[in-house]
Amino acid sequence: MAATLRDCVYGQAVADALGVPYEFRARDTFRCEGMAGYGSHHQPTGTWSDDTSMTLAVCDSYRELGRIDIDDIRARFVAWYREGAYTVDGLFDIGGATARALERGRGCDGPRDNGNGSLMRTVPLAFTRATDDEVRAVSAITHAHRTSTEACVRMVRVARSLVSGEPLESAVPDFDALLATPRERVGSGGYVLDTYRAALWCLVTTGSYEECALAAVNLGDDTDTTAAVAGALAGIVYGMEGIPEGWLSALRGRDVIEACLF
Repeated sequence: MAATLRDCVYGQAVADALGVPYEFRARDTFRCEGMAGYGSHHQPTGTWSDDTSMTLAVCDSYRELGRIDIDDIRARFVAWYREGAYTVDGLFDIGGATARALERGRGCDGPRDNGNGSLMRTVPLAFTRATDDEVRAVSAITHAHRTSTEACVRMVRVARSLVSGEPLESAVPDFDALLATPRERVGSGGYVLDTYRAALWCLVTTGSYEECALAAVNLGDDTDTTAAVAGALAGIVYGMEGIPEGWLSALRGRDVIEACLF
């Protein structure tokens, strides 16, 4: 059965929630084995972060309008930032570039503005009719440097290949090189290209949704975002049925998610 947006978004939200308690913690100073609460952001078990909130804003815009509308998406991001839209209990985390971009009304475009804050909301665009330029424009709402916009384009291409049923070997660029990369050489900080590569590494070196999501969180550092991107991809590959039932049951805000799907 072909993957659906629901598979992808739940894959992202669950993995995001797995990673939230461990954000900023160094690799191998902790061990994530399942859903936990509190930790870095003092959030209850099963709470997803800004990664999923911004993804839901993009999805909700497309659900309502049936097209990519940058002004509408930006307005929804601002509603999240200022009013707590698309959250369970309100905003508790936001990247610096994202906050600056929403404050000034244009994306950050310097070479030092290449955090993963647009990549984290990118995978579900594979289920829209967005062109490469529209994917770039969605990224550029907050992250407008070419390094970020092109990473988002490449990620959507990978996701679309996976949605179409291509095997990982052909869907993922540099599959063999990633498969041969040792864990200690996989970066897991906030740099967009590190997150892009880490998410794909987690996908190609594991054999289930559960293994992929846990591998991503246990890389440490930017645990929620690495896991959110990897989890979105794993949701496409393994479907919602591949997500452990206990993790799905613990996920908060499912009504918020369901309202944004198309």
